[in-house]
Amino acid sequence: MEESFDVAIIGAGVCGANIARRLSAYELDVALVDKEADVSFGVSKANSGIVHGGFHHNRKLLKARLEIQGAMMFDRLKAELDFPFVRCGIVVVALHEDEMRAVEQLYAQGVENGVIGVEMCSRERMLDLEPKLSGDALGGLYAPGGGIVEPYRFVFSLVESATRNGVRLYTDWDLVSAAREGEAWSLRAADGRKMRARFAVNCGGLFADEISRIFGAEAYSIKGRKGEYYLLDKLTRARPDRVVFPVPTSLSKGMLVVPTVEGTVLLGPTASAVEDKGDSATTRERLETILRSARTMVPDISETDVITSFAGIRPTLGEDFYIDASAKVPAFIQVAGIQSPGLTASPAIGEYVKDLLKKVGLVLVEKADWDPAVPKAPRARDLSLFELDALAAEDGGYGEVVCRCERVTEAEIVAAIRRGHRTLDGIKYFTRAQMGRCQGGFCTYKILKILMRETGMPWSEIAKHGRGSTLLRGEL
Repeated sequence: MEESFDVAIIGAGVCGANIARRLSAYELDVALVDKEADVSFGVSKANSGIVHGGFHHNRKLLKARLEIQGAMMFDRLKAELDFPFVRCGIVVVALHEDEMRAVEQLYAQGVENGVIGVEMCSRERMLDLEPKLSGDALGGLYAPGGGIVEPYRFVFSLVESATRNGVRLYTDWDLVSAAREGEAWSLRAADGRKMRARFAVNCGGLFADEISRIFGAEAYSIKGRKGEYYLLDKLTRARPDRVVFPVPTSLSKGMLVVPTVEGTVLLGPTASAVEDKGDSATTRERLETILRSARTMVPDISETDVITSFAGIRPTLGEDFYIDASAKVPAFIQVAGIQSPGLTASPAIGEYVKDLLKKVGLVLVEKADWDPAVPKAPRARDLSLFELDALAAEDGGYGEVVCRCERVTEAEIVAAIRRGHRTLDGIKYFTRAQMGRCQGGFCTYKILKILMRETGMPWSEIAKHGRGSTLLRGEL
């Protein structure tokens, strides 16, 4: 059966999720589709998790304007949704005189962009703001509005809000064909599922160029740029209070030291062009490069604190974002080349695309009963022992600790599964189980057992992140 929608959004990363939630406020039938087993499993799951400060790019660029607008929207989003976010501030550290001249340019750009509270800092001021900095710092820049966010939890909350307000989510939906038939697009997935939609939005991330080709729209090429990251344990002495940036280069914003919102420390990313968009390998050589760069800013960083590494691939397409209605085919919106500061800009991208859809003919009628809020899931690590004891009296699952490193209970694993997260990675991103020092060494078996019990899946079907990633083979 071919279902019909007003809008189909291709790609359930941070942009697709924001667009879906924004459209859920109107009397529309909206489909959000993704080729992965869960939302945020593409570009959105592996980035720096930073809400940027608005000083890195000139306002002549669309991405700078959307970054500034999007950054201001996070406080309200946090109040409405269930994701971790903190405005801890950003410092840019200058270690040489020529870097101070570059900082002056960043400051002037920040002032021109209207960044609230941006400040040029002396050495003393920098060390006061961030005592973990190297004594070699000559000065720098401070942007108090910058912050940190858990990107996958942000996407999960956006999608949950959208689906609670009527958006239909389809995962493992790999688009292979699109044809304009009358006033609608006819879309088909690799497994034969079909749908019709009057309007379509391309949020394909690394594969937006392929989505555009399938629709017969503009021809362009998305290039992958790999960024490797290393994660330090919560017990590290090197955790700063604010996000620490080096002075940026022409290629990237540089390798950062990020105090993540959940207590670990993130180092990276590197920036290297890759031909294979699936190349998520990390290397010893890059680790040494990252450590060397990070220690120039925060000397206490120790390799013994590293608990894991990962890589993210950024979709690059020229200097700016490409967000526009297609000039080649009707009722098709391009949202492509969304690299840094895409996470920060994403709430504003949702507004921008909503307005583009209206311009090309989508009629928007507000829902009287739209509910922006998502119920907050209790998390043991955020509760006092008295609060946890009260919860455990109602649900014994809160008394069973599954992940000791991150203090995650069985009830939280069950809640993740019941909200649709049925892979190990989906549960990890929703609960943080498997993210601690042991990286799942003690809790994975327990999670497998709970997954089997709650879903009825046999052990042979349980996957790390979806198709092609099953964990167990052969006879037990």
